[in-house]
Amino acid sequence: MSIRFFAPAKVNLTLKVGRPRADGQRPLQSVVMFADVGDVVEAAPSAGLSLSLGGEFAESLSADANNLVLRAARALAQTAGIAKPNASLSLEKNLPVASGIGGGSSDAAATLRALNELWSLKLPTEELLQVARTLGADVPVCVSGQTAFMTGAGETFERMKAPAFAAVLVNPLIPLPTANVYRQFDRMNLGSELGARQAPLWSSPQEALQEIAALGNDLEPAARALLPEIEDIFAIMRADARVDYAGLSGSGATVIALTQNADTAAALAEEWQRARPDWWVCDTTLGAA
Repeated sequence: MSIRFFAPAKVNLTLKVGRPRADGQRPLQSVVMFADVGDVVEAAPSAGLSLSLGGEFAESLSADANNLVLRAARALAQTAGIAKPNASLSLEKNLPVASGIGGGSSDAAATLRALNELWSLKLPTEELLQVARTLGADVPVCVSGQTAFMTGAGETFERMKAPAFAAVLVNPLIPLPTANVYRQFDRMNLGSELGARQAPLWSSPQEALQEIAALGNDLEPAARALLPEIEDIFAIMRADARVDYAGLSGSGATVIALTQNADTAAALAEEWQRARPDWWVCDTTLGAA
């Protein structure tokens, strides 16, 4: 018997980033939504712990000990007191790597959920969240998989209500490591003090779009400075009246276009993919779950 869990792309619709705290972590405030596109993690009984890779972007990863899927498995085993964890894990990698849509973190979260079931641990969500916090700041929100407002360094969040959005995700297929973007962010002397803020209350798509546009993504200037190709994507999106909003997700280089409906998103995705076959282009729905 194998167990499969979907690992959806995590999209930052807004992202405010402060200056580093005393512990070196940067405070942030971000509205995140999950897409209906993503990776797939599968876990099956086995003698020993192993990982196989498949999917469009499998060649961008290695199945070594540093892979987040295996790190998540070992962390969960340690929490559960399993000295020799046994599981055959497979990762169908459908999302581009180092692309600002939380692929690795979502994979780790899906692994925790899959192994919690495979190993019959029956750990409550709160315990899974504790394990998730040891793996990365945004792994906990990926365990939830629900629209949320992230605070702290990203490790704390509260669920929030928001309208679903039809969207197109576009990535130039050039990896943009998060650490590089933050170093550039510091070189540009960006960031400010972040005051306490509650999760937004969006009563309509129009209200949500207005606040998303007003808040924006503080990492966008740094990402653009490192990867000029991002500007090419913005230029195409912002020249099209069918796009209600265009913005960077996370540290990039994925750019998101929000549209009126799924038909419009599908049409845009087809047009942009035809025009730029060297890009990864995908229409999706955010917050459908």
